[in-house]
Amino acid sequence: MGTQVNYIELVERAQRGDKESLNGLAEIARERLRVYVYRLTLQEDLTQDIVQESLFEMCRVLGKLRQTDRFWSWLYGIATNKLHRHHRTERAMRKAAASEERRRGPMKERQGGLENLVGQELRQIVSSAMQKLRTRHKAVLVMRCYDGMSYAEIAESMGCSEFSTRMLFMRAKRALQKELSRNGFGKGSLLAAVVLFGKITAPSKAAAAELTVPVAAMKVGALASVMGLAATKTAVISVTAAGALTVGTLVATSPPQRDVTGGPGNTPAAVATVTSPLAAATGTGRKSYYYFPDGPGGPLMLRAESNTGAGRPSGRVLQNTESNYSYSGNTVYINNHRAWQEDLSVFKLPTDSRDLRLFLSQVEGVRRGPELVSARGRDLLVVVESDDDESPEDSRPWAVRHENVLEEDYFQSDWPTDARVVDNRDAMHTRGWTYFRLRGRVHNKEVTGLGRIPFVYATARRYNAWLKLRIAGDVTVIDSDASAQIVDANGAIVRRYPRGSFFRGLARPWEGLHSMDIVRRDAAERRVPFDTALTADGRQVEVTVTHGETKLVYTIDLEADLVEEIAFFVGSDSVGYLEFEYLQDIGTVRSEFVAPSARSSRTSLNESKGILWLIRLARGDLDN
Repeated sequence: MGTQVNYIELVERAQRGDKESLNGLAEIARERLRVYVYRLTLQEDLTQDIVQESLFEMCRVLGKLRQTDRFWSWLYGIATNKLHRHHRTERAMRKAAASEERRRGPMKERQGGLENLVGQELRQIVSSAMQKLRTRHKAVLVMRCYDGMSYAEIAESMGCSEFSTRMLFMRAKRALQKELSRNGFGKGSLLAAVVLFGKITAPSKAAAAELTVPVAAMKVGALASVMGLAATKTAVISVTAAGALTVGTLVATSPPQRDVTGGPGNTPAAVATVTSPLAAATGTGRKSYYYFPDGPGGPLMLRAESNTGAGRPSGRVLQNTESNYSYSGNTVYINNHRAWQEDLSVFKLPTDSRDLRLFLSQVEGVRRGPELVSARGRDLLVVVESDDDESPEDSRPWAVRHENVLEEDYFQSDWPTDARVVDNRDAMHTRGWTYFRLRGRVHNKEVTGLGRIPFVYATARRYNAWLKLRIAGDVTVIDSDASAQIVDANGAIVRRYPRGSFFRGLARPWEGLHSMDIVRRDAAERRVPFDTALTADGRQVEVTVTHGETKLVYTIDLEADLVEEIAFFVGSDSVGYLEFEYLQDIGTVRSEFVAPSARSSRTSLNESKGILWLIRLARGDLDN
């Protein structure tokens, strides 16, 4: 903190015309700028030229700097632009070739301290890979990995938005990994290569020994990065050497540790109501990341956050492949449930169709939600930023296709390391999936069923959802990865639908939205109106779906994020119900739950009825 205050004071005094302060500032800037530029060029003479030109420009326009605490990002921007202009000239190409020989001496001195650690070939491969990157890619890697600059500071330096900076950093890592892979480096080698390059280009042996690169910046495990280097086809580094290289250079961010007061073995203290995690993530500077790994209409990963007046995150919601997290008051809560809107309005997505958005507006009487985007396809990331003084329609969406979003730091647990962690999950949500039973009666016919349900995307493939529902002895409904079918009493397939058809209108928490929103959006897709009401104890909601004279009344547990019961009505008459039982302990019941086997059929594929299959069940004509 003292160093930061000192340079800020120097900048302010220099701006007022104090020549001694300007000289002192130039000396401080010279050394730090030299290291930054050298890592972009690997050429001593070119580095000296760019640094000298940048310092001259700094002195000339220092008075135009308005935010003195942004001095370093401003100065890095000047140097990067100088280097860009240099590379656009013929002189740069001639000078690069001529200076290569002169560079060998200083480089050899820099590498001397590492001579016994790794082989010359490895150093050449890593240095060459970095040199082949675009200047902007090298710049963002250096600023992020070695100088520890925030995305906001890098964005200011490079003259782009924070989101664009994040995407640039992602592309830079991808480009570097591509260059490394051409020399046989495994996917886990990226972090170790960045560490090695930082040591090679450090200004001194002492600086090389102290160099640290946060694991969180590259998002690969330390052991994986070591083994990635060790497994290259060049075989120029041993596991022992790789371990020596990384000792003391990696700053790991530990995963959340379960608080002793939480978890399935300790029931958290009861509360009167259950509140949405989004309550802590509302405020100024709101930002939401929507990621669709399988494309719009499929599972959703979400990050939502807001900032305090000081620009620091005050609340955060993270729903990734593993679990549902919320952060507020320096405490991280790991929840069973997905987030929902505090006013119980439907959670809308930027990829929704205009027709769906219009119908929801008509049902709820309000227009609310992020601005729509037309982007489609797998691995779609949409970022929406807005401020309190903007209307929801003025939110600014960004869309990009990126297959490794979940490896980026903004979909990782990046809250403070001293945050307290409270794990509120029950046993089945901690496991990530469970079995369930159904019991009920519809039109005096007994209904029984079994099924399996994953809670998060990470378990959805291995423990895929399936359902087998028997209505008396007449009809059996089957839904699995193979297909969705209606089978008669003789075992013949009466109708065949796309898989997942009979999970419409039921809980699907692995898709990334709260079950309350899943049910309501299923109804909206079929243009069926609904009402939502919070129960008196604040622990459940009742969603009433109305189709003509037929009504489905859902009781949904907010905390468990599951449908507990569906009641069926025709007019004012109750005609049946379905009750759901979700199993916390599955150790003794596995033999009972056998997934439906795939059955071939020549029956033509029918269009899914969506939630209307439950309406037909209520009317007693499901098999018609």
